[in-house]
Amino acid sequence: MTARGGLVSHAAVVARGWGTPAVVGAEAIKIDGKQFTVGDIVVKEGDIISLDGTTGEVVLGSLALQEAKPPKEFEIILKWCDQVRKGKMAVRANADTGEDATNARKLGAEGIGLCRTEHMFLAEDRLPVVRRMILAQNAAEEASALEELRKVQKKDFIDILKAMDGLPVTVRLLDPPLHEFLPNVHELEIEKATLPAGEWTTEKAQLLKAAQEWAEHNPMLGTRGVRLGVVKPGLYAMQVQALMEAAADRAAKGGKPIVEVMIPLTVTREEMALARSWVVKGIADATKGSAKKPKVSIGTMIETPRAALRADELSEEADFFSFGTNDLTQMTFGFSRDDIESRMMPAYLEGGLLKRNPFETIDQDGVGELVKIAAKRGRAAKPGIKLGVCGEHGGDPESIDLFYRVGLDYVSCSPFRVPIARLAVAQAVLASGGKKKSDTK
Repeated sequence: MTARGGLVSHAAVVARGWGTPAVVGAEAIKIDGKQFTVGDIVVKEGDIISLDGTTGEVVLGSLALQEAKPPKEFEIILKWCDQVRKGKMAVRANADTGEDATNARKLGAEGIGLCRTEHMFLAEDRLPVVRRMILAQNAAEEASALEELRKVQKKDFIDILKAMDGLPVTVRLLDPPLHEFLPNVHELEIEKATLPAGEWTTEKAQLLKAAQEWAEHNPMLGTRGVRLGVVKPGLYAMQVQALMEAAADRAAKGGKPIVEVMIPLTVTREEMALARSWVVKGIADATKGSAKKPKVSIGTMIETPRAALRADELSEEADFFSFGTNDLTQMTFGFSRDDIESRMMPAYLEGGLLKRNPFETIDQDGVGELVKIAAKRGRAAKPGIKLGVCGEHGGDPESIDLFYRVGLDYVSCSPFRVPIARLAVAQAVLASGGKKKSDTK
């Protein structure tokens, strides 16, 4: 449960991927140290609360829980759905671990449309290493930290490729700004001001300095995605090497890895060309001397209006596009996905200023039009380019209908929404009279 956020804020997206109930944007919560209050109710650290992620209800105390079990008709209907949509639109899952990938495959996912590598960096044993890399005073220290990260990332990738053997796995290179891996500047400054003399260590001073240097007023539009790769090229090189080594390991053991490397937040052909050169070099270095080289595609996310409008140029350097509709919606509307839903969105919906929450169901006239334009221009320049979507809209039935009509090849969503997507795609195919997708191909 969080006091801020909305449907596609980071906490909600991660919780949905885990299948964990969450209530976000509960602004009535007032947090004070190790407790929070809601009106006259005080909840202290260690107290148990129960959440209903569907209704948003929060109950003080522990409720009896029972795992939902689908009826026998569930699998029968989904089998029919898969027959209807076969060869027309695939359904993938957004998954970041081998466990998530295994679960997604059980739920019918036909690959991974988004593997967020930053989540691997946030584990307790990884975060100190990431911070060492950020705090490195010279190239040798940075290289040492990156080498340590390469080893653990390789293991992560092996687990995911094994779970999805024979199916495509789209791995997005690091996307968030580096300050997300550092302590909060404000909290560090308070700690410095309140600690007894002599307890403020050199390490904490270095962390504060780095946090201040990497802090940005608008990080969503700052040094993230491909821009981070330009500033810290060794980071992307390490990730590509780990991924290729993992693919080679799987191939050597008889596996059939299908790897798709995705560059986040590219907006120009020049950016995409540069990023592609990094990946190509990384693939060549990692597979040098290998008799059996894994199949690799290189593509980008379409997350900004400019990228959508210049899709013809980006397609010259990309094998595939994946529409990141969470950010594309945010940047098209100028709405903050982390702040707008709890305060402004209800007023807009109640006042009729918006018919639907655009983060829940895609805005067909604005964001949907950008997807259509990008698909048409991208395929005009490169007819065989693969098109998909990996935002949360990939699990929304109304949005899926638009994606099918536009001509996308697949949708990707949280693992537990895969059955919904399979049903929605079949419904979209039937609604079109079984006709082929639009002429964007």
